[in-house]
Amino acid sequence: MTTSLMDRRAAQRGERTTGALARAAAAGEQLAWDGLVARYQVLVRSVTRAHRLSDADAQDVAQITWLRAVEHIGGLQDPDRFGAWLRTVARHESLRVLRKAAREVPVEACEPGVVPAVEDGDDDERRAAVRRALRTLPPRQRTLLHVLHTGPERSYETVGAVLGMPVGSIGPTRGRALERLRREVTLRPAAGATAQAR
Repeated sequence: MTTSLMDRRAAQRGERTTGALARAAAAGEQLAWDGLVARYQVLVRSVTRAHRLSDADAQDVAQITWLRAVEHIGGLQDPDRFGAWLRTVARHESLRVLRKAAREVPVEACEPGVVPAVEDGDDDERRAAVRRALRTLPPRQRTLLHVLHTGPERSYETVGAVLGMPVGSIGPTRGRALERLRREVTLRPAAGATAQAR
């Protein structure tokens, strides 16, 4: 819902416009802050949902977004556009959380289910083979697989924004990474399997 529509509905109910609330909140009026939070908390939640953040990350982003509002509301050039400004802040904070998660990729956590199993090996051997194969990937490919194959499903647009990759290069990069993993897992069986074969 746009700010102008919210303001029209607020006016019909005899409530203050967003700009009036933002100016009053900047002046320190607690009721105005309460009004802004009531009016825009759903918007902030919708932004975190669109980025498919975990519940904990979504709560963190919401808190940081409102903290930024407290810090900067007095300096807004156009208080009437508070909702658009808040959406932008929530989006930037959501992407910051996703970028941070993408940088912290433990190899053990990145184990896509599309990698073929090692022949005649059990699950532990397969996991060990996949972990070894993942270590051979360039960091960018490993990070891409982690973002795509762990946690909630994310759109290519979100993944591209998080990793700074053109959307058109995500599929080909993923394909090259998975092909390299398949080759590595096939050519380098688990150490236990190699020992048994001798």
